[in-house]
Amino acid sequence: MSDGWLALLQQAFSLLLSFDPDVWAIINISFSVSFAALLITIIPSIILGFILAFSHFRGRWVVTNLIQTLQSIPTVVIGLLVYLLLTRQGVLGDLKWLFTQQGMILGQMLICAPVMVALSQAAFSSVDRRAWETSRTLGASWLRAVWTLCRELRVPLLLAIIAAFSRILTEVGCSMMVGGNIMNVTRNIPTAIALETSKGDFAQAIALGLVLLILALVLNFILGSLRGKALPRSH
Repeated sequence: MSDGWLALLQQAFSLLLSFDPDVWAIINISFSVSFAALLITIIPSIILGFILAFSHFRGRWVVTNLIQTLQSIPTVVIGLLVYLLLTRQGVLGDLKWLFTQQGMILGQMLICAPVMVALSQAAFSSVDRRAWETSRTLGASWLRAVWTLCRELRVPLLLAIIAAFSRILTEVGCSMMVGGNIMNVTRNIPTAIALETSKGDFAQAIALGLVLLILALVLNFILGSLRGKALPRSH
């Protein structure tokens, strides 16, 4: 590695370890917005995934195919849709959420929901239906029976949550269009990396990239540990 890259890495670590206010403001905005979008979306998405897996109603395949289609839509297209909704002439224009964190949360909810619904549906489809039927036969309420299944499927459901969180935390298109990349207001990690790289400020871009790399390693370690605990032990 050349001396230039070593110097950039040293600057990047210095920005993180010295708690540079600009860098940590970006990190705080990125995580707070994405966590909010994720927390709002988790329960409805898992419940919808359960309904699609265990219920047979007219139009079920339409909903399933729509959710699968939404997963593949580029985030910039979702950003365009949310932008049009939030403009003054849009349906949600009265909310005045354009170029705000609330608008970014709305956009990220639309991005992560299809991922969580689809993966939750796959998880619930893999479970033995007799577990659900037994819970209901023993008098468990609908919500308690669903909670029992969720506990049994905690690893695949956690995988769904991690996949959705990773998708929204790293997306650029929607955040750029709806948030406007305003410093200390809507500038998050991906939009900041894009901006700083275009400006030639690689130290800050690398510092923010390291945050995403460390997060990925932590999430994979947690998921691997849970998978290990879920495996049956040999006697």
